[in-house]
Amino acid sequence: MLKAGAARYDLSPRYPMFLIGYPHMPRLSTGIHDPLHASALFLDDGRTSLLLIGVDLLYVGADTVVRCRTAIYARTGISPAHILISATHTHSGPMTTLHLAFRRDPVVPAAVDGTYLAWVEDRIVTAAVEAWKNRTDAELAVTTATIEGVGTNRLDPNGPADSEAGILVLRRASDHIPLALDVVYSMHPTVLHEDSTLVSADFPGAAMMRLIETFPGLVPIYHTGPSGNQSPRWCVKAQTFEEAERLGGLLADRVREAVHALRPEEFQHEVVLKAVSSTVRLEPRRFPSIEQARANRERTRTRYQKLRLEGAPHGLVRTAECEVFGAEEGLVLAEAQASGELRQWQERYQTAEVQVFRIGPVCLVGVPGEVFVEYGLEIKARATRRSFIISLANGECQGYIVTPEAEQAGGYEAQCGLFTAVSGRRLVEKAMALIGEVA
Repeated sequence: MLKAGAARYDLSPRYPMFLIGYPHMPRLSTGIHDPLHASALFLDDGRTSLLLIGVDLLYVGADTVVRCRTAIYARTGISPAHILISATHTHSGPMTTLHLAFRRDPVVPAAVDGTYLAWVEDRIVTAAVEAWKNRTDAELAVTTATIEGVGTNRLDPNGPADSEAGILVLRRASDHIPLALDVVYSMHPTVLHEDSTLVSADFPGAAMMRLIETFPGLVPIYHTGPSGNQSPRWCVKAQTFEEAERLGGLLADRVREAVHALRPEEFQHEVVLKAVSSTVRLEPRRFPSIEQARANRERTRTRYQKLRLEGAPHGLVRTAECEVFGAEEGLVLAEAQASGELRQWQERYQTAEVQVFRIGPVCLVGVPGEVFVEYGLEIKARATRRSFIISLANGECQGYIVTPEAEQAGGYEAQCGLFTAVSGRRLVEKAMALIGEVA
């Protein structure tokens, strides 16, 4: 008999903190619009235990993952290799990792607030332990929802995108009351913009709150799928909390409809759980010279100003502005390369974990960093079992894992990623091998 338990704990800062996610903006928090959470789902089939944890932060660093896994294992006996911790990637939460490319940004703090980080880690562990304690006989169904209108490919609105939201539904076996929903959806949570100084989980937070209203007592767990090149940029009517609630509502409504459409026979009491993980070596990127990087920065600034003066559409202007940010960060990385420091950072993040959980009929694949959607789509297409891909899992890789095409084009993401597109290919192939092991 499957057992499941869930819990979530508030991570919202208790004092003013810098909100990380947008360059050059001194966003000291002035309050909390909606809370940040660590949300945990525990599963056990009598042989294997799994934990899925979603955290409303921009990044969850690999060091944090190690500390949390170790503490959870000490209190529950759940193997660290059976614990997945991912960031939802909200751009309206406190900074919990250092990012080399942000070093020259004068508004970004030079160090992480250690007091807050320790508290966050404690809350992640507490949510996990509470989910384990809450375990009860349960039943599982797996479904999907098609999400339209929340976002698109941010580099090209007609480019590759993944409109499928993967959904795990857990109900109490005794009365069929929903216990938890685990949702995986590939979209940057960047409805809110740099003018906001209120803490927020962005549109995923709004979606999860809507689901709680629909299913009282439910614990929702949200994971961001491969979305390095996915954004609401071309869909937003404004960059406000009302708009985050509108787009979050679209997501929640489609998820709710998919859950309500499930037939009783689709819920299973006996569910096979398996977990495997392994590592790959990411391929370090070689950056241009300092002189070339400076020239590129000026080129992107000129193009951005030209589009603004011409009154170009919001999506084009924002894309050009992000290219400026990428060029600025690329210059920082070129300077770090010249000094020899870049190699130290690349070596620190070069070993990346790939993790696969089989949960009955579906595989959940965890990959680190901001992976482009094409890699997730390929894994889904090639997998022998239905798969949902979770990005920003168990580490952040210092940013983006782009495709060869994006690398050649040299846009924002490619300019500031520490690793080449070869790394994405390695992540895909390792994921395919691990899926084969648990299928």
